[in-house]
Order: sequence, then structure tokens, then C-alpha cells
Amino acid sequence: MRLNEIRYTDSVPIDGYGPGFFRIGGKVVMGPVLVFPTGVSPWGGFADTGAIIDRMADVDVVFVGTGAEIAHLPADFRTTLEEAGIGVESMASPAACRTYNVLLSEGRRVAVALIPV
Repeated sequence: MRLNEIRYTDSVPIDGYGPGFFRIGGKVVMGPVLVFPTGVSPWGGFADTGAIIDRMADVDVVFVGTGAEIAHLPADFRTTLEEAGIGVESMASPAACRTYNVLLSEGRRVAVALIPV
């Protein structure tokens, strides 16, 4: 099997996660967080759709990590983002981190909104 080193250019990958935190681009971030290819910011949870919509020109899809287990997204959260033209996919936070990194390495226009495990 041939292994290739992944290069993220100017984007920040998610390096790890644990109880209450994420390690993103080598820095520890506590609590819920939004990660875009161009940067990281705190996230106010499902009530905070504005932070995602404000940067919708940068992304085509947002992966939402719902914590240790997959959970349904609140209907108003999903509807607000979809009406703004943003695709939304929910999954457990560990899966969302992995999916984000893979698609980011392919140069895709993705973001991830994460609730800690």
C-alpha cells in the first residue's frame, strides 16, 4: 500500500478531540466550535446559525458533530441553513472531524460545527 502525506495548504485540520475540547491546527479549543478552511471560531450551538450563514460563501456543506453519539438536528436549525443554500449533514463529532479532514485534504468547500464529546 502506498501512503501519501496529506497537505492542507492554508487550511486548518482537526488534530484531535477529547472530553470538552478539540485540537485544531495544533491549538486546543474548549467547547463548541466552528471550523472553516480559513479559520476557527467559538460556536453558540444550535441557536447560532448566523455564524455559519455569514460565511456561506466559503462552503457548500456543513457537517454537524452532535457529540459522542449521532443525534437529530433541531428542525429550525436545519431549515434555516438549508434555506440559506447550505447543505447540512449530522453525525457524531468524531466522525464529523474525520470527514471534515478527508474532504478538506481534497480541497472541498466544507465546514464543521462541533459539540464536544
